[in-house]
Amino acid sequence: MNRPDRHVLLSPSLLSADFTRLAEEVKVMEDGGADMLHVDVMDGHFVPNISIGPLVVESLKRVTDLPLDCHLMISDPDSYLAPFAKAGASIITVHVEAALHLYRTVQTIRELGCKPGVTLNPATPLSVLEEILPHVDLVLLMSVEPGFGGQSFIPTLYRRASALRQMLNDAGNPDCLIEADGGIKLDNVAQAFESGVDVIVSGSGVFGTDNPAETLREMRRACEGVSSI
Repeated sequence: MNRPDRHVLLSPSLLSADFTRLAEEVKVMEDGGADMLHVDVMDGHFVPNISIGPLVVESLKRVTDLPLDCHLMISDPDSYLAPFAKAGASIITVHVEAALHLYRTVQTIRELGCKPGVTLNPATPLSVLEEILPHVDLVLLMSVEPGFGGQSFIPTLYRRASALRQMLNDAGNPDCLIEADGGIKLDNVAQAFESGVDVIVSGSGVFGTDNPAETLREMRRACEGVSSI
């Protein structure tokens, strides 16, 4: 299904920001035209790292009007849906590998007033999504193993995004967004967008550059005019 009016959405990952000046980093992202902010939540159990919790999301909500795109890389997501929703999350995304009762989890996220999303690790087959696709607003495809920033991009993302777009069309949910996270930088953002990705998450690919705001603008320009599916 060709979608010629599709535009890229940029969601810089705050995991790569300077946490000693987080409000300033958020302002830089706003100046660069970010569409939302990606918040990586890690518990040290589902992934081998620990990051932030609802209190930081609550603080972010006080300094920005951008939607907060909260990616829960945690073993027991159901216990934290309400705290993140209350803190100000706009989107809450859970891993299919961690959510034991995925339909109920997705419904709970929506009942809490947030948009529900589901996430797949790079080696998890797309087929596990078949029953849940009609019920979500976003599917996040990991293009690195979750848990750490700065990893190398796994190029199977392109094939997976294209196949997922067809699955969403077949499921009667063509408006569902496809998001990609991991190793996306200026040199591969256009190809990710062309493959069917709608929302680009980039951490070190933005914050690790000399001018993060300009890098965001360059990413958007790189996707302009790209043929899309």
